[in-house]
Amino acid sequence: DRLSLGQHRVWKRMAVKWSGAAPGSCALDVCCGSGDLALLLAAAVGPGGQVTGLDFAADMLQDAARREAQAAAAAPWQRTAPTTWVQGDALDLPFNNASFDAVTMGYGLRNVADISKALSELARVLVPGGKAAVLDFNNSSQPLVDWAQGVLLENVVVPAARSYGLEAEYQYLRPSIKRFPAGREQEKLALAAGFSKAVHYEIGFGMMGVLVATK
Repeated sequence: DRLSLGQHRVWKRMAVKWSGAAPGSCALDVCCGSGDLALLLAAAVGPGGQVTGLDFAADMLQDAARREAQAAAAAPWQRTAPTTWVQGDALDLPFNNASFDAVTMGYGLRNVADISKALSELARVLVPGGKAAVLDFNNSSQPLVDWAQGVLLENVVVPAARSYGLEAEYQYLRPSIKRFPAGREQEKLALAAGFSKAVHYEIGFGMMGVLVATK
């Protein structure tokens, strides 16, 4: 919360909403990490739905499963979908074609080795008409936003990460964002990957973005 001033919760809820996940849906969160988006999907689809969280790192999946169990114990009255945690590669998803109604991906697309391949995999596992919502930092073309983002990362986020012993993990953010395709380019890549429609929305004062792509 401290690293994003608490705003990451809002951004993640927006991504889940834009994914179109609804009661009874079958949803997937790729690069799920510790499970934030997957657990929000589980609430969105309800007990009649299904959620799968996929990540390359086994330790992150263990953390996500632990958090799911803690949430269930703390609020047993909440009716959410059970979540299946799967270790796998975002560039080679271990699922059949047209397996999911909705897909999310938070802060993962920027870090994959092949963005086009990752997008094509999201399209492949979606049902026709299904949506993918991809949340990540925005590589803004606006000089003021770009400057403000740099100042925030260098003077707030990295120092805060340093206090948690995570400085090395966060110092890479600025150069990785500058290498990341801008919103309009992401739209083009999504269309080339097999989506029929793609719109990139700038949020968080232009510092974040959500690519919403419809199969």
